[in-house]
Amino acid sequence: QVQLVESGGGLVQAGGSLRLSCTASGRTFGSSGMGWFRQALGKEREFAASIAASGGSTFYADSVKGRFTISRDSAKNTVYLQMNSLRPEDTAVYYCAAAYILGDLRHPTGYQYWGQGTQVTVSS
Repeated sequence: QVQLVESGGGLVQAGGSLRLSCTASGRTFGSSGMGWFRQALGKEREFAASIAASGGSTFYADSVKGRFTISRDSAKNTVYLQMNSLRPEDTAVYYCAAAYILGDLRHPTGYQYWGQGTQVTVSS
């Protein structure tokens, strides 16, 4: 079993920055692909960013490309999402996810474990 705990969400003005963290426990962190998804009120969960187990490959949704950066620190069992130039439309609950079986890291079905989510609210 894997436990994922997100932190770093909050309220920020448009144009500001936040860094989300997700710390994993319970299983070898270095062998998992990691992803960040988000779900706005009344909308489906959508992909934001992912990073391969090796840390060498990253993918981003077009809506966040150039503004968000995903990274991982295996020594701390933690994956990060640095979010810059935030917009009101980035407002959502952000979820961290871990994948231990090879699959599409850009789709929710590619992940076996999920965190509880952290709220990000961007005011205009």
